[in-house]
Amino acid sequence: MEILISNSSDKPIYEQICIQIKSLIMNGTLSAGEALPSMRALAKDLHISVITVQRAYEDLTRDGFIETVSGKGSFVASQNQEFIREEQLRMAEELLQKAAEIGRSHGIAYERLAGILKLFYEDS
Repeated sequence: MEILISNSSDKPIYEQICIQIKSLIMNGTLSAGEALPSMRALAKDLHISVITVQRAYEDLTRDGFIETVSGKGSFVASQNQEFIREEQLRMAEELLQKAAEIGRSHGIAYERLAGILKLFYEDS
């Protein structure tokens, strides 16, 4: 599992870790039951604090992406399809919100934005 950290990102390091692990789980690169690196090992690999990795793992556990078993480690949680679909919908909503904000602030008509979305949606 490869995690890339950017010090120039506007997102905190723990959030960068969460986003990348969620993505790996949702696209099937990491599958249910698969072990994640220990907090210490990941912190060492990324040259960051164990506390930062701990925060990321706690958030991933809270969101239902991983399960941590005391003394054994952290594992990818078995995901149901509805949960994954909801997370993907949430991500799409965030991106669409940004597009709407750009459209409004630059005077781009709703119909034009909707047409662009329709083109992208039907093209793939």
